Amino acid sequence: MAAAAIRARLDYLVTSMFTTGMLDENFQQLRSMEENGTAALGYVTEMINLFIKDTKRILNDIAGLLNQPVVDYDIVDVLVRQLKGCSYSVGAKKVNLSCMQFRRFYEPRSKERCLMALALAWNEFCEVRSKFEAMMQLEEQIAAYGPN
Repeated sequence: MAAAAIRARLDYLVTSMFTTGMLDENFQQLRSMEENGTAALGYVTEMINLFIKDTKRILNDIAGLLNQPVVDYDIVDVLVRQLKGCSYSVGAKKVNLSCMQFRRFYEPRSKERCLMALALAWNEFCEVRSKFEAMMQLEEQIAAYGPN
C-alpha cells in the first residue's frame, strides 16, 4: 500500500475519533506542534505512550483502593485528578469526561458508584488506547516509506 493511501487511512481514523467525540482540540494542538516543527518528530507518539502507561497505572491504583475494606476517598480523588490531567494532555475527551463522571460518584463516597465509574473509565481508556495504537501503527507504516 502506498504511503498516500496509508496517510488517507490515518486521516480518516483521526477524523472519526474527533467526530465520535473521542478526541478534542488538545490532540489537534499536539499534532500541529509536531507538524510545524515546534515539537520534535515523534512527540505525539511519545505523549500517547505516556498517556497509555500512566492511565493504566492510575486506573489500577484506583481499582486497588476501591477493593480495600475501607476506601480512602481522598486518595481516590487525587488519582482521578491525575487521570483527568493525563487525558487532557493528549486530548482524550471521552476519558476526560469519564473522570468528570467519576468525580460525581466520588462526592457521596459510594463504593458501588465509584466501581461503576471505574468500569466506565476503563472502557473509555481501552477504546481510546486501541485507536491510538492503530494510529501509531499507521504512522510507522508511513515512516517506513521514508521522507515525503
